[in-house]
Amino acid sequence: MKNSEIKFNIQLDEKNLPKTIKWDASDKESEGMEDTKSISLNVWDSVNHSTLRIDLWTEEMSVVEMKRFYIDVLGGMAQTILNSTGDEYMSEEIKELCDRLVRHVNAENQKKS
Repeated sequence: MKNSEIKFNIQLDEKNLPKTIKWDASDKESEGMEDTKSISLNVWDSVNHSTLRIDLWTEEMSVVEMKRFYIDVLGGMAQTILNSTGDEYMSEEIKELCDRLVRHVNAENQKKS
């Protein structure tokens, strides 16, 4: 059996807010810690039947990037739900939400320019 490891290193400022976020994984192509601006980690708590969430981002993460990040997260969930359950309806509903959100963010960005 193979083991795989994912590591996060979070540097906090004096207010305990993330200043830098670095990550590494034993199965990623490049070696060593890499910088990122945001992470979203969800863990299923099978005892309490609920989701434990950790969402962190640095001050370098712009609002536009944050919105795009979560649209991508939702899009990934659409594919995961299809792969794991075969539920095409749920997958398509999530994809349609992503499409609406992309249009919203694009319209919002056009108003600002």
